[in-house]
Amino acid sequence: MFEHINAYVLKSVSLSTTELEYFNSMLQYKAIPKKTMLLMAGNICNFEAYVVKGCIREYYIDSNGTEVTLQFAVEDWWVSDITSFQDEKASNMFIETLENCELLMLSRESKEKLLAEVPKLERMFRLMIQRHLSVVQSRLFKTITHSGLEKYLDFIQRYPTIPQRVPQHYIASYLGMSPEFLSKLRTRHLKNN
Repeated sequence: MFEHINAYVLKSVSLSTTELEYFNSMLQYKAIPKKTMLLMAGNICNFEAYVVKGCIREYYIDSNGTEVTLQFAVEDWWVSDITSFQDEKASNMFIETLENCELLMLSRESKEKLLAEVPKLERMFRLMIQRHLSVVQSRLFKTITHSGLEKYLDFIQRYPTIPQRVPQHYIASYLGMSPEFLSKLRTRHLKNN
């Protein structure tokens, strides 16, 4: 059960067998069915979760009542509302499973205890946050500077498995376009290739 997360951790830091076992002991395994809300807007996010298996969507609802997808999380990714989790503030986001999922979860208390006992893990979590920030900045830049087709092609190149796993209207929402426009882009792309 811990094979993948341990490989993830060991890419960033070197841990002894004892430290790795302690890390594993702090994780809570959960099997969660598809279409389960892990977080509702207005609640405080009390977890950081590593995805062992499955697909999860983070989204918010805009002032027009439209769902706007912020992120998909699949195997070997982490999911949380970082601001809500860290600052214990009410979240603006929803986090929902799109498939049956297997997660390894850390509570705020478990994470604090873990970092106190194994300070080397601070580096792993810092690198994780830096990678996440880099992805968010890149996405923001592309949202502003790229055409719809360029955004779609970048998405399928970066995340080749996601289009087969999630409904097209969620991908359109992630890309900031209507499902109809995305359908036209896909059709035009297929005709040209």
